[in-house]
Amino acid sequence: MSGVTLNNVIKRYGEVQVIHGVDLDIKDGEFCVFVGPSGCGKSTLLRMVAGLEETTEGAIHIGDRDVTRMDPSQRGVAMVFQTYALYPHMTVKDNMGFGLKMNGHPKPEIESKVAEATRILKLEPYLDRKPAALSGGQRQRVSIGRAIVRGPEVFLFDEPLSNLDAELRVEMRVEIARLHKEIGATMIYVTHDQVEAMTLADKIVVLRLGVIEQVGAPMDLYRDPDNKFVAGFIGSPAMNFVSGTMTASGVDAPGLGGSFDGLVSSAYDGNTVSVGARPEHITLDPAGDSHTVEMTESLGGVSYAYLTSATGERIVVEERGDERTAEGATVGILIDTNRIFLFDGQTEKRIRT
Repeated sequence: MSGVTLNNVIKRYGEVQVIHGVDLDIKDGEFCVFVGPSGCGKSTLLRMVAGLEETTEGAIHIGDRDVTRMDPSQRGVAMVFQTYALYPHMTVKDNMGFGLKMNGHPKPEIESKVAEATRILKLEPYLDRKPAALSGGQRQRVSIGRAIVRGPEVFLFDEPLSNLDAELRVEMRVEIARLHKEIGATMIYVTHDQVEAMTLADKIVVLRLGVIEQVGAPMDLYRDPDNKFVAGFIGSPAMNFVSGTMTASGVDAPGLGGSFDGLVSSAYDGNTVSVGARPEHITLDPAGDSHTVEMTESLGGVSYAYLTSATGERIVVEERGDERTAEGATVGILIDTNRIFLFDGQTEKRIRT
């Protein structure tokens, strides 16, 4: 297995630049997830690693090999796509071994590798079935099995679960996480779903408009975002943001119910800032009167109250336990100042107090 290194990688389509000087080091055996909204460049970057998109400038290394100008077949990668791309007239067994057969590998070798992939993915009951007789999750497992038999240095996943229903998505997340632990391969995984990113990744790369906003372990990005975009993208539901003003003693944020002392940064005194707080870090105060409960979303053991402040700003608050705040109620909110984030009103960069 091998790591992947990107050095000042740029991609242009004519005069339009979509990837802007990306530098990234993915260690051998690491599970790295590219995450970001549609159009951020995550799939383009993955396809550049695969060799399916030409790299305009910069260099891509897999292990100690410069693969920037190599054909996809020479790079030692295997890619799993959003669509399963299985041959409908072939059985599961034949689909998984077809690539090796076309490359002239001996039949005993093909059978051995298919058997190993079958064991890893628990596909034994389906080997003689054709794709039409499989569920969506089973088809994706076959697609992954086809990648495993190639024995690649790096596995590439391009939104492989987006065509599955919610229950199968959870099941396949577990399968992919287990696969990574068992074979220990370097994996790069693209998704727009930050829940997938948080649950699967050793390292998350947050992209926006072809630029890396932040790289780090999932909980590092959650606890210590560098800017407002990362803070709002990582975490579900998203972080709440309201307008605030820095004062001599802290920050004034009417949308969060008042002023918060101790959040002092002399460079920002009097400046407008964006004040962030996550739903799980806010507590409802039934005795207060600063916010109105517009709607409650109950999910069983947890619910989310959607509030409107006197300033008209929207706040989402997590509630746990059996009691739920009634819609239309007037409440206050309580927040630990250690759980409040501040961002520059212009640059959206984190203000660290």
